[in-house]
Amino acid sequence: MGRRFLMPDVYIEDVIAPNYDELLYDVLDHRHSQYLLKGGRGSLKSSFIGFAIPLIMVQPGNEACNAVIFRKTANTLRDSVYSQMVFALDKLGLDSEFICHVSPMSITRKSTGQTILFRGLDDPMKLKSLKFPKGYCAITWFEEADTFDGMKEIRNVLQSTNRGGSKFWNFMSFNPPITLNNFMNQEALVQRPDRLVHSSTYLTVPPEWLGQMFFDDAELLRQTNPRAYEHEYLGIPTGTGGEVFSNLELREITDAEIASFDYIYEGIDWGWYPDPNHWSKMCYRPSQMTLYIFDELRCNKTPNEVFWQRLQKEKNVTSQDLIIADSAEPKSIADLKAYGASIRPTEKGPDSVRYSMKWLQSLVKIVVDPNRCPETAREFAEYEYERTKDDELTGQYPDKDNHSIDSVRYALNPIWKRRGL
Repeated sequence: MGRRFLMPDVYIEDVIAPNYDELLYDVLDHRHSQYLLKGGRGSLKSSFIGFAIPLIMVQPGNEACNAVIFRKTANTLRDSVYSQMVFALDKLGLDSEFICHVSPMSITRKSTGQTILFRGLDDPMKLKSLKFPKGYCAITWFEEADTFDGMKEIRNVLQSTNRGGSKFWNFMSFNPPITLNNFMNQEALVQRPDRLVHSSTYLTVPPEWLGQMFFDDAELLRQTNPRAYEHEYLGIPTGTGGEVFSNLELREITDAEIASFDYIYEGIDWGWYPDPNHWSKMCYRPSQMTLYIFDELRCNKTPNEVFWQRLQKEKNVTSQDLIIADSAEPKSIADLKAYGASIRPTEKGPDSVRYSMKWLQSLVKIVVDPNRCPETAREFAEYEYERTKDDELTGQYPDKDNHSIDSVRYALNPIWKRRGL
């Protein structure tokens, strides 16, 4: 493939790292309205957004599009996102088309009056000064989004900015915090049709862009402290030390993988409200000691007959598929059996919870597809040992927010019971 022009005399490969090519086309074609960019050090996610914003603004038909760039505190704006935008305009050859002001901090396109504003959210009153001489706020960027006061604060801003036009681009960039429980790590698991989540690392960046020293530092940390390397450079939330499932891997499980699966297991944890009914489907490969969880159904206040009908209609469960369910509800098991399900109760005994949890923790990997199984991904990621009032770990498994975990334990009852762990 030949070199591709991004702007006159500017080639895309000279300014955009290779793993951002498809994302750039997605942004410029306006295929989504919300973009979550996560990655470790040197992944160039902020650099990409810095290029994307002016490119959106100069596209024909976008003359009414203005932008606002947010950080949690105003005193960090000039040396970060403002400098990033000045750099991007220069690299794109657009510096003569825009005027950059420091006080008040803003960037204006000469020919159209389009404006890029910069705001800190340490003073909520600053939102009231978001006025543009022409057009509307089409673009927002929340840099270091994990430093904001939760998604509610970000939603409140978007409710104020996403007005007056027909097209919107909302960017959020962040280095994933170490704990999976952080709100941005959790938000990245939420699937929405208007959202694209993009992950990146320094490993796809041309080495000369970052310099050899950067790569040397990364390699040294990888050798001396792999856990810190994974978090800082690869952007992997490596936990707080209290996580139960340190062997958890959240990723897409492809249709091709699923077609190759044998040893399929299904389980149900019963509930009504607020506890739900939760059905899980999974494959266990003993040779790899790896569990793949690739389907789920969760519902509240659902009669057993309706639940079985939904399993058949939505999940293609047949009367030939064995389901192992919580034995604490024999009536529910009897109901589904009467409706035609192949279902039996799990076998429980002394310390069965501890045995089954230890077996799950002993696996090389528990792979969960967060797109197919968002509730399962959330519960496995958030599940931590109980703590004392002094915040010390107890080693006890909490009996809450574990419906998918229980359904998995029940489904795999024949395996961990046989293994005698």
